[in-house]
Amino acid sequence: MGKVIAIANQKGGVGKTTSAVNLAASLAAAKRSVLLIDLDPQGSATVGVGVSRQSIVHSINSILLGECEIADAIVPTQSGLDLLPANGDLTVAEVRLLQVEERERCLAKAITSIKNNYHFILIDCPPSLSMLTVNALVSADSVIIPVQCEYYALEGLTSLLSSIDHIRKTANPRLQLEGLLRTMYDGRNRLSVEVSEQLFAHFGNKVYESVIPRTVRLAEAPSHGLPILYYDKHSQGAEAYLAWAGEIIRHHPLDKKTNGQAKRKKGVETVR
Repeated sequence: MGKVIAIANQKGGVGKTTSAVNLAASLAAAKRSVLLIDLDPQGSATVGVGVSRQSIVHSINSILLGECEIADAIVPTQSGLDLLPANGDLTVAEVRLLQVEERERCLAKAITSIKNNYHFILIDCPPSLSMLTVNALVSADSVIIPVQCEYYALEGLTSLLSSIDHIRKTANPRLQLEGLLRTMYDGRNRLSVEVSEQLFAHFGNKVYESVIPRTVRLAEAPSHGLPILYYDKHSQGAEAYLAWAGEIIRHHPLDKKTNGQAKRKKGVETVR
């Protein structure tokens, strides 16, 4: 059965979507079947893997509201991974979800039918503790938290960890902290080093050994609709995300019951 991992941090600008997109692409490059779910109304992960928001026929919005089957909304990408896309309609879905019975389980119910088709299902959460994020946490087996190695790195982390613990006790007992990823790291900067040391002191082996550097190439890649691995495979950013994917693969050996890709749809318009 596939591993469902939510990538979340209620603080924006910490490299959450960048990490979701590039982890998905790196895992796919390592011959793992991957579904990336864009659960952010901004649709940044959708654009980041080369899918035009204007070309979307069915989005995660349709899935949450029960308007179509999840397999019909999944689209292939040029990076070898599958995508469940998002656009601005997701804001409407979040409001309408408030009137739905068991609204926190809408995504979990939808994922059930395709979970065995993938080795990894990654959920890019919005930068808030909203009903969309709650849906992701109820659906997930574990949570990855990207943490920016700067002054306010730990701000909001306590609140997020408290929310994860609450979801575990009330709605999803299997939910675990997968790990913390240090992003925008600069080893020449004393503050980055100090924040890194604080994270290891508080969370020990839950902090990944891999770190994501602050680089211009990582910032450029989304505007080209490409993960860093396909934008500049020799860059520091590409090497860092491949190393991180390797850590995750070692933690999660292949499950023989997981048998390949979900149904793919053709004719997806891409951004160049």
